[in-house]
Amino acid sequence: MDAIKYEEAVQELESIVKKMENEQLDIDSLSTYLKRAQQLIKFCTERLNTTDAEIKKIMEEQ
Repeated sequence: MDAIKYEEAVQELESIVKKMENEQLDIDSLSTYLKRAQQLIKFCTERLNTTDAEIKKIMEEQ
């Protein structure tokens, strides 16, 4: 997952959500897409938390 950028992860997640909303996923692939969405959400959350911590640290140093 490290090779993917935050923006790419968000775009992929949005694509999965659209497919789910439009009922474009068959029952056989639904589980795979849900697992991937879970990975993407975890990645994005971790990236946001890391960035938030870095910003707070920089602000404290000023």
